[in-house]
Amino acid sequence: MTGGGGSAGPLILPPGRGRTVAVAAQRVTFKVTGEHSRAASTFEVVVPPGFDVGAHTHTHSEELFYVIEGELEVLAFEPLVRTPDHWREWESAAGERAVRAGPGTLLFVPPGCPHAFANSGPEPARVLFQAAPPPAHERYFEELLDILAAGGEIDHSAIAALRLRYDVQQLTPLRYDPPAAPVDTV
Repeated sequence: MTGGGGSAGPLILPPGRGRTVAVAAQRVTFKVTGEHSRAASTFEVVVPPGFDVGAHTHTHSEELFYVIEGELEVLAFEPLVRTPDHWREWESAAGERAVRAGPGTLLFVPPGCPHAFANSGPEPARVLFQAAPPPAHERYFEELLDILAAGGEIDHSAIAALRLRYDVQQLTPLRYDPPAAPVDTV
């Protein structure tokens, strides 16, 4: 691979390959980065149960999500009212609401469109995620997982500062409340 700006040649990655950053059940595998493409970065993201990215917008970025495995609740529309805490209750002027997205669901989000996703199910969801232009989302994911690696309560001030640096206007909070581990009763 060569330096940034998309000057590398073609790329074929076998399953499971790419650079992976992981914290507990959260995992991002960088597949195509700013080293490879001037157009977009592509990642495989594992969204653990209990993770809610929170509703947000981007001024300049566009995103594409394709659910490979599992299910997510997703939203991509301008609501009648942007309540500051509960995006899952939002409704658009056309009556749109958050939907359950299973394997094969594609979500495209243009700049400025409020969007969110959450995994409220019992199993991780696996998503192919693309962000344009690169490489801002690459650095964002690395720094976000560093913050989450600290464990304990989410440091919302660190998340807010991170999002300010990377064109993310947060509308509702990021939450991560993993389900409790089963208790062994033997």
